[in-house]
Formats: sequence, structure tokens, C-alpha cells
Amino acid sequence: MRRWARRVTGGMVMGSVATAVVLGIWAGGCVSAEAWDCPWDPEPGIKEHPCLVTEEPVDGGDGADACGDAGADAGDACADGGAGADFDSATVPGLDTGTPAACPGQCVPREPFGWSEPALLWIGPEDRAPDCPAAAPIVAYEGRADFTAGASRPCPACLCDPPDASCELPAAWSTYASFPCDVPGAAETPFAAPGDWDGSCTTAGAIAAGQMCDGALCAQSLAIPAPRVLPGSCAPRIAEEPEEPEEPEEPEEPEGAGSFAVFARACTGTAFAPCADPGMTCTPAPPAGEAAPPEGFLTCIHREGERDCPATYPDRHVFYAGAEDTRGCAPCGCAEPTGGTCSVLASAFSDDACSQFVVGVVVSSEAPICTGIVPGTALGSRSASVVRLEPGTCAPTGGEPTGGVALLGAATLCCRPAPIPDPVPA
Repeated sequence: MRRWARRVTGGMVMGSVATAVVLGIWAGGCVSAEAWDCPWDPEPGIKEHPCLVTEEPVDGGDGADACGDAGADAGDACADGGAGADFDSATVPGLDTGTPAACPGQCVPREPFGWSEPALLWIGPEDRAPDCPAAAPIVAYEGRADFTAGASRPCPACLCDPPDASCELPAAWSTYASFPCDVPGAAETPFAAPGDWDGSCTTAGAIAAGQMCDGALCAQSLAIPAPRVLPGSCAPRIAEEPEEPEEPEEPEEPEGAGSFAVFARACTGTAFAPCADPGMTCTPAPPAGEAAPPEGFLTCIHREGERDCPATYPDRHVFYAGAEDTRGCAPCGCAEPTGGTCSVLASAFSDDACSQFVVGVVVSSEAPICTGIVPGTALGSRSASVVRLEPGTCAPTGGEPTGGVALLGAATLCCRPAPIPDPVPA
């Protein structure tokens, strides 16, 4: 790219160049100069024009002297924009010494603070998205919208196996010097089994025949506490669905996070010459013949997050960088067991070998029992065994859907109203 200086004879000059740096002010004749970074090489003969010099701009002034080293003839040529010049200004894009050059793209309102510079935005199906046009070859943004979540995997039904409960045998038996057992003031004599008793025959706490307690026979009734259910825990499991007759397969909705129906691509280019109105900026124009989306381009500004649009760019679009699928199922579990019961056959014997039967009762975990015996009978041994155990049940937990699909990286693109297409001739 070559750097050029040009003398200007009217007002500010604007052209279709990448960057223009004003080096002077105009006051008539060849009085100001602009340095241009030109993306083109001049046509043959242009380098001889007295208003073009390489590398350095010229100083302003009056008449022929204002053209500096270019000479008196050059001054005449500069002063009226080409009266004595031997070249065609149309051969250099943007070089119009009579009037300000037009914006090579389009002049649109400047972006508000915090927004990106205007760019060309294409909206439509992703598989039909065009490449950025030559006037704006740089991809500035890509996003997606109109999300449809894919089908989530059905969560299983949870069940619980019965709890591994057990029945704890009652050990703290007692005799009372009365019947029933709860007569106020009646003496109580322990007839307890040893700790961790397994129900086998034991002589612990034996009471002799005719033993007296506070002037009364000690053994007139026998009290046996209720056994206790040790609930244990339940193991969770997934319900097995019964096999169903085979039916013709139907297309299933694919599982997964889902998909976006709309794709957006914003394209930008290099800087252009300024517009005549300082409130406007020069940006690339949509390619010729292109209509509004979904088949063409709009002029839009961009900002991260979900925002309201300014009045100058009222058409609001929100796009996203992607989606995150955190859907799943809560693991199966089981609540604490409830409803367990058990019953025990408790037997007392007068000898020490559990062979001379005195009394036998079934005691439920729902309540203790008091049974009468022949007053003064010896209680030399006892035994117990579980005759019924209902472990109860556990309520299943889990199996419900969890998580969801979250859209990530929201961005707002605000656009100029779409152009109204020309009516089709009848």
C-alpha cells in the first residue's frame, strides 16, 4: 500500500480509501492536504500530476506558491481542481477535487456507546449461510436462535426391596407378687435373660419355688416386654417393565440437547472515509440484489447480553453461543422402613433344662404381655423364638427428572429496518 498526499481546492475530500488523515484546513487555492493510505496503485501518468506527491504532505498557501516544489504550473492546476491538469481524476477512486467523495458503502447512524460498529448481518438456516461479502470479508460474530430441545431420556420407575429387618427378643422378664402385674405396691422380681440373648434355654435369674417377696409369693404373674423390630434398610432397584408385543417401529425424536433453527453471521470490513454528517458512519453496504433475511443482509450493531435496542437500530434479535444440556434423573433411593412387626413365642419352665413347661405365650411387638401362673411356682429356665416377622416397607425416592437445557452466551444484535422491496411490475 502506498502513501499519497493530495491538494484540495474546495472543502473536505472523502473517498473510498481505507483511512484518511487530515493534515491541514482549507482557505482557497491549494491550501490543505490529506494523507491517504491507498489500496490501489495509481494509473500510469497519475504520479506526474502536480497535486500528488509521495510520502510527505505539502504545506498550504496561496496561488502557485501553495503547491511548493510542484511549480507555478502545478499551482494553477491545483487551484481549480484540474484546469491545467493532464489527467482524469476518475482514474483514482475517490479522487474528486470538486466535491466531497461519496461513502463507498452506506452512511448509517453511529453506534451508541458500548455497542460494536455497524456490520452486515445475515440470518437464516445455517446450511444456507453465505460467506461474508467482499465489501465486509471479516466474520465479526456468529450465533444461533430459535432453540428446540431434543427429547430427554425417560426416567425409570424406582422400587425398593423389603428391608433386611430382624426381631430383637425381649430379655427383661419379671415376676410380680400379684395378678395382674400392675397392682400398685406389688413386689417385682427380675427374671431377666443375659444380654444379646438368642432365645436358647437359659437359667439366668431363676426364681425358687415358694420364694417370698414382702410377705407374698414372688411368682404369681409373669411380665414379658414386647419384642422390638430392628428395621434395617431397603435396597433400591429399577422397575422392570413387562415385555410387550412387538409393534411396528415408529420414528423416535432424537435424544440430545436439541438444535437451533436460525443461524446469524455478522460481517465487517476495514474503515471507510467519513460521512458528511458527523452523526453518521460509513459502513459496507449489503451486496447488490440481496433482500432482507433470511436470504440477505441487514445493517446491525452488536452487544453481549440481552439488551434493549436504541431508537436508531430498533429491530432486536437475540442470539446465543450454544446450549448446555444438564438433564438427567435423580438416583433411586429408599426412605426409612415403616410398618414392620414381629411376634415371639416366650416359654417358662420350672426346671433348669427347659423341659418342665410352666407357661408359654406369643408376645407381639405391638404390646407387652402379662400372664398369670400358679402362685409360688418355680421358674428355673426360659426360652424364646421368633414366630412371625413382617419387615415393613420403604417408600422409593428418586427417579424424577432433574436439570434442564440452558442457553449460553446471549448477545443482542440491533438492526436497521429491513428495506421494503420494490413492487413487482404488473
